[in-house]
Amino acid sequence: MAPRQTPTVRQRRFGTELRRLREAAGMTAPKAAELLGTDRTTISNVEAGRFGISERRLRRLAAIYECDDPALVDALASMTGGRKKGWWDEYRDKIPPDFLEVAELEHYASSLRTLQTAHIPGIFQTEEHARALFNLFIPALSRLEIELRIAQRMARHTIVGGARATPYQGLIHESALRMQVGGRAVAKAQLLHLLKESERENVTLLVIPFAAGGFPMAEQSLMYVAAGSPHLDTIHVDSPIGAVYFDSPMQLANFRRRLDAVEQLALNANRSRDIILSIAEDL
Repeated sequence: MAPRQTPTVRQRRFGTELRRLREAAGMTAPKAAELLGTDRTTISNVEAGRFGISERRLRRLAAIYECDDPALVDALASMTGGRKKGWWDEYRDKIPPDFLEVAELEHYASSLRTLQTAHIPGIFQTEEHARALFNLFIPALSRLEIELRIAQRMARHTIVGGARATPYQGLIHESALRMQVGGRAVAKAQLLHLLKESERENVTLLVIPFAAGGFPMAEQSLMYVAAGSPHLDTIHVDSPIGAVYFDSPMQLANFRRRLDAVEQLALNANRSRDIILSIAEDL
């Protein structure tokens, strides 16, 4: 089996959890390889996300490591086998890899929780809003790249609007709602679209008002991706140099606490819709 040249975040996440299980069992890679009937290189490549593994071998490894968490084993088992291509793969080598990583994480998530302080969540952006954002890039993007990014962003909406209807909670700061990206008409259409999306049963949008003052992670834009087991959750944080991912148990717990603290400062769903409508009506 040829190793993957560039494992995805999800593939690396799978390998990382297997390494944690092995280390928690106090077992070396050579010993694990011996008990599995393979070589150390295979174990190392699987843990680095460079090799896949069958469900049978995954469950054998879990037994070797004496993992007593059936939900975690089942969640890991769902990630085994050959990687199926997703709709986002048609954009590979055409737009930045981070865009594809986000789409893959969203696709396999059991639920999503986001915090946006300066932008409307990408899943809910209109074409005109997204186009206006991409037109702000310096250096300027080509027309083709802008249209490819817009098409990929619009396709992400199926996560909340498709048959699966993934549960989604979005914390949005009031500043993101008042920023007139693309001008007044585009901004108003975007806010009305956001209101419509907030009516979905699986979507909860909560506004953090200016009156809330300061709050944890006020400078960050992040997405908390819940998996089949809390051990496999992943955090995606935007940064000036690209996406940063966190997945250690301590990091996951800290981000959950911070998001809970921000949620306490946000308006409830009804009052959030009221303020979105009020801002739209002023445009």
